[in-house]
Amino acid sequence: VKKTVKATIKEDPKIASTLKQLNVQPIPDIETINMFMESGKVMAFNAPRLSANVQANTFVVAGKPEEKSPEQAITEMISRMGSFDPNALSQLAKMTEGMQSSNDAGDVDDDIPDLVAADDNANKSTDMNAAD
Repeated sequence: VKKTVKATIKEDPKIASTLKQLNVQPIPDIETINMFMESGKVMAFNAPRLSANVQANTFVVAGKPEEKSPEQAITEMISRMGSFDPNALSQLAKMTEGMQSSNDAGDVDDDIPDLVAADDNANKSTDMNAAD
């Protein structure tokens, strides 16, 4: 009889301390997380450990990812949903097409906008205060 040794996963102390500083809390009962990548593939995590600090918009996903095609991922999502509204799938397809076309249209300017000169009314009130 051969004994199989299961690898234990040890969390890196540096990662654990960083997560503690970020004040993330575990979110239980997450079955699957799918991340749609720019390459067109989907990174799927089955039974992941998810931690989050929602106020800080910080999410941590831990687990072993599996790379899938979008078709595989969507098929699995639909099978998990059980009964669903067929219109919801068409709305999802439209949203996906819209997101893809906006990505194809060019880079979105996510930079902080430049400061704009103050309007004339603000300048007049400043000038009046200086005259007093």
